Amino acid sequence: MMLARDGLDVTVLEADPAEPPVPGDAWSSWARKGVAQFRQPHNLFGRFRQICDDELPELTDKLLGAGCVWVDFLKALPPRIEDRDPRPGDDRLRFVTGRRPVVECVLAEAARDEPRVTVRRGVRVAGLLQGPSAVPGTPHVIGVRSIDGEEARADLVVDAMGRRSLSANWLAELGAEEPYVESEDCGFVYYTRYFTGPTRPRRITGGLTPFGSFSLLTLDGDNDTWSLTAFAVSGDPPLKMFRFADRFERVVQACPLHAHWLDGEPITDVLPMAGVLDRYRRFVVDGRPIVTGYAAVGDAWACTNPSAGRGISVGMIHAQLLRRAVREHLDNPGRFAEVWHEYTEEGVQPFYRNQIEADRIRLAEMNAIRHGVEPPPPTGPTAQLIAAAGSDADAFRALIETVECLALPQDVFQRPGMIEKLERYAGEQAAAAPGPDRKQLLSLLT
Repeated sequence: MMLARDGLDVTVLEADPAEPPVPGDAWSSWARKGVAQFRQPHNLFGRFRQICDDELPELTDKLLGAGCVWVDFLKALPPRIEDRDPRPGDDRLRFVTGRRPVVECVLAEAARDEPRVTVRRGVRVAGLLQGPSAVPGTPHVIGVRSIDGEEARADLVVDAMGRRSLSANWLAELGAEEPYVESEDCGFVYYTRYFTGPTRPRRITGGLTPFGSFSLLTLDGDNDTWSLTAFAVSGDPPLKMFRFADRFERVVQACPLHAHWLDGEPITDVLPMAGVLDRYRRFVVDGRPIVTGYAAVGDAWACTNPSAGRGISVGMIHAQLLRRAVREHLDNPGRFAEVWHEYTEEGVQPFYRNQIEADRIRLAEMNAIRHGVEPPPPTGPTAQLIAAAGSDADAFRALIETVECLALPQDVFQRPGMIEKLERYAGEQAAAAPGPDRKQLLSLLT
């Protein structure tokens, strides 16, 4: 939609054949077999709303019209924060969110009604089309080929196929040099249950809460729904019992700040998900693009553990940067590939790196606890920010900005007075949420 509003004709090839229903039926009747995590938790966050308001200003109202809801983390200020006065800019921390099927249905409807956008469903791509090189010695993509043999030509092919993208194989078929790739299993397994009720649960703590060797994620949904997710280390066999509804609920009941999230009618069983891959790809190697006429966006470029809920927001940042690169350099494929790489590395790659670092710290902590070893206390500026956020109103807002992709931690730390504020709380640890220790957890699950 962003590209179309710049006067370009855009064709979306969607492998799944089913047309989206009306948003009210999306959860129950829309099968998106190409999206493994379609009914797993998703969140939109403040950065998604900010980009919508800048680029596609009608989308927020369309989401609200489909039953999506406002979320404001400032309504759950930690009890130790005495300064509860509002600040200029607090509104940017509010966001509208909903379940993935409903959100995607709204976006599909908007794309369908967008002039210059054509969405073709049930078209599965089998490979890329190659044309004369725009840069000597570098393959140039001029379109795609479907499994039915149809050829679709374009000035730019955008890979938005997510973490399962097969484009690496297709690039190899063109003779392209291999992209630089980092890949590993993030090591987490997720157990989610959805609920409905006349009143959404009151949020009295953050959305993501660690409890020793497991964590709880609470997300608001559309149309009087919400979700609870427990996630653990995939190599922790006793915690596989989370997949049983009675054990799942028993553990949540033992968490006083979260137990009320069970006060509704379950609308799903416990939905497990594992084998989530962290992956990062770079299409400029040794200073040279390995391909032109091609751009990978969002999870097709890099993907991480989804528990932070940032995937859609980071994808939106990437899409906005794509619009900028296309505006500037679509007519120069070689320069476009270079600039697209620069924009990606500068504007999006830090979100990936920060998430990987946080995941590794949390994974090490969970593994230490399950093996009966005292984990080392968290250190560094981010740990200080988390600790300070429990007592200081400005630090809390800064932390929320980083969670919602409105700012990077690196940028927050450079603000005048922020390091001094964090040093004031040096040595303090973030307050632990009340809940079961390892021994109690195993007893609840068995």
